[in-house]
Amino acid sequence: MMWPILTKVQYERFPVIFSSAQIWKHIAWSLLINWVIAPFVMLGIAFATLPDQPTFRDGVLLVGIARCIAMVMIWSTLAGGDTNYCAILVIINSLLQMVLFSPMSLLFINVISKGSIKLQYGKTAIDVLIYLGIPLAAGVITRFAMRALLGEKRFEGPFLTWFSPLALLGLLYTIILICMQQATRILSHIGIVFRVMVPLALYFAVMWSLTFALFNWLSRKRGIAAGYDYDKAVVQSFTAASNNFELAIAVAVAVFGVGSDQALAATLGPMVEVPVLLALTYVSVWFKRRLRWGTKAENEAAVAAGAQPPV
Repeated sequence: MMWPILTKVQYERFPVIFSSAQIWKHIAWSLLINWVIAPFVMLGIAFATLPDQPTFRDGVLLVGIARCIAMVMIWSTLAGGDTNYCAILVIINSLLQMVLFSPMSLLFINVISKGSIKLQYGKTAIDVLIYLGIPLAAGVITRFAMRALLGEKRFEGPFLTWFSPLALLGLLYTIILICMQQATRILSHIGIVFRVMVPLALYFAVMWSLTFALFNWLSRKRGIAAGYDYDKAVVQSFTAASNNFELAIAVAVAVFGVGSDQALAATLGPMVEVPVLLALTYVSVWFKRRLRWGTKAENEAAVAAGAQPPV
């Protein structure tokens, strides 16, 4: 799923990107949204919607704490976001998971939710390395090897045209596999399954909407020249709304067992995330045309140059 997208990332441009002050501003925004705001938003929604279901609530909290890593790159690509910025934010947030996932899980589940969980940094780090490290290494090797073999023109053209659809096929296979593994438990707990879907759907929609609105406001106030354009806004929005469901499921199964309520709740994460965020990719494209991006002066200059203004 991740291999083709990480192959398209322009790693050779990273030194130039990191030399810009804009990327550091976006990294700061991403850390604030993902590690301070988002987990507490999920905490509030989970307690509001599942006050009488502590075990399922703990599974939902694991989803909220496991920050973006995989599918955010698919959503950002479909919505026309900046692939290079997205890769940088995903990599940084993934590395932080190795350090922050365990203590935050203990805080949210043991202390706040009064549950019981025991985690080790090593297992969390291994999960992150598996779900990011392997496809990242494959993407880097494939990009530089195929560019050297095929040349820039054939790599960017025929090769990526053929290779890119494998990401969506991988996503489809992942979802089918997850549904097959939990189909029996979902059908036997259909009532609580719908209840668990509520906080998950609310979380994805709320985090995306708040982040998208924030960056559109920043674009109007500070302008595209300051780095607050649509390409960056959509990356930040999907980064805030997406979660590392692979890590959440792996931890829930390892700690509570494959047949636990926590594992079932974590498994529902991608089943809700996929349709909600897929719908939001269409919303993003619609807002790109409808909303004003940039200051009034920037838009007036664009219109004077012949660009089409937002409706």
